[in-house]
Amino acid sequence: MMRGFVITVLALLTGLFCSSVTYLPVIGDPYSVPNQHITPVYIAQSELDTGSPNIVTGTLADYRGFDTMWETTVMFLSGLTTTLILTSSTMGRRPEKEDEYE
Repeated sequence: MMRGFVITVLALLTGLFCSSVTYLPVIGDPYSVPNQHITPVYIAQSELDTGSPNIVTGTLADYRGFDTMWETTVMFLSGLTTTLILTSSTMGRRPEKEDEYE
């Protein structure tokens, strides 16, 4: 009974998420809201604001600098945590041999 309810709820949520895609702007649409308002500002002001002739570098380094820094930090910490978890388990390791000369 409970399993059927969970499957029904998941199916409804999946349908809701899939139907919401129709409300997203078309990729590359020059008349979408971001392309009308913020994109021209970035293109016009990027070199003046950031000092970089490359718009992508200026956007990542200056406009989104903190966001990029925290994303990099999260990726580093998740990799470090995964490494620590995978190397800390003693399961499957060979037992250490006792000193043969004693």
